[in-house]
Amino acid sequence: MNTILNQADLVTEQSINELIVDSIQDIKGKNIIKLDLTNLADAPTNTFIICEGESSTQVKAISDNVKLRLKNELGELPIHSEGQQDSSKWICIDYFTTVVHVFYPDTRKFYELEELWSDAGFTEYQDL
Repeated sequence: MNTILNQADLVTEQSINELIVDSIQDIKGKNIIKLDLTNLADAPTNTFIICEGESSTQVKAISDNVKLRLKNELGELPIHSEGQQDSSKWICIDYFTTVVHVFYPDTRKFYELEELWSDAGFTEYQDL
């Protein structure tokens, strides 16, 4: 996605992913996992970042914070976002090379994205 903010700053996939994780932790998102899909031939993107909120209000707040911080700090807007009009049980935010999945816990258990992509590289982040 590499867009240039100014002549000195280059937005990288790594900086986007780090800011996404930090944005999730700001709102006390739980069970944060990054799936590296780059070595999987049929992967729809390079990275999934998956987390959960304890209520639909928190799920929405996490997704809002991710979008706000990426826009304000890196100048990045999602190419697509889904789920905010529904009951906020699963919000998906697509940044092309990284897709963020913010789940309500029961919805996360039902869809089992980590199981579907179990061949991916996993990175777990500490709950704050």
